[in-house]
Amino acid sequence: MRSKIRWFTGIALAAGLVLSIAPLAHAAPIEIPALPLRPAEEPGEALQTMQLLLALTLLSLAPSLLILTTAFTRIVIVLGFLRNAMGTQQVPPNQVLMGLALFLTFAIMAPTFSEINQKAIQPYLNGEITQTEAFDQGALPLKAFMMRATNEADLALMVEVTNSPQPNGPEDVGFFTIVPAFVISELKTAFTMGFLLFLPFVIIDLIAASAMMSMGMMMVPPTLVSLPFKILLFVLVDGWHLTVKSLVDSFHV
Repeated sequence: MRSKIRWFTGIALAAGLVLSIAPLAHAAPIEIPALPLRPAEEPGEALQTMQLLLALTLLSLAPSLLILTTAFTRIVIVLGFLRNAMGTQQVPPNQVLMGLALFLTFAIMAPTFSEINQKAIQPYLNGEITQTEAFDQGALPLKAFMMRATNEADLALMVEVTNSPQPNGPEDVGFFTIVPAFVISELKTAFTMGFLLFLPFVIIDLIAASAMMSMGMMMVPPTLVSLPFKILLFVLVDGWHLTVKSLVDSFHV
């Protein structure tokens, strides 16, 4: 009896689906408006088109520029090291770490962004400077920030690779020179901070492993016992506050 009910129910659902789709088959086709494609009649139109394409290209590269030219790289790597050192797997989740790193980046870069807005964006919007001058003026504060966080050896390496003259200031160094040097320095700094974060948690793991071996508990993973103690220690010392404070202070040295 139940099989017959299910069979009739299936037929009814199929019939309803066919009846709901049938009117769409006789509906008028959707017309897509045609875009007039014609060559530019004046040089100004072609220039505006190229500027639009350049703006769209910069928007597509914005995530890469945010990662490689700001404090985001160091912050997200240190937070990833911290989560691995605690052994909490996916806690906090990636979305939380990325969001925290993003907002910390905006907080640290706020003076630089404000200077870019005052020296480049607002004068350009008011018609006081040209687009090329706005780009040059806006790049100077960002280059100055990157040079403060870049090691001299890394900068010298990229100057040698690009065959550039020795820079005396941010205005003398190009993006193809300063960005790779800045990223290399950020990776070195982030790994150094990650190593320091790992040490106390490794000590707790060693103590837990030695205690379990002395009690003959060979089959229980040491991380299973040490994890609660690592979380307890991290909470007692207010680890998130200390980690974020160390990250912020590392950019103001």
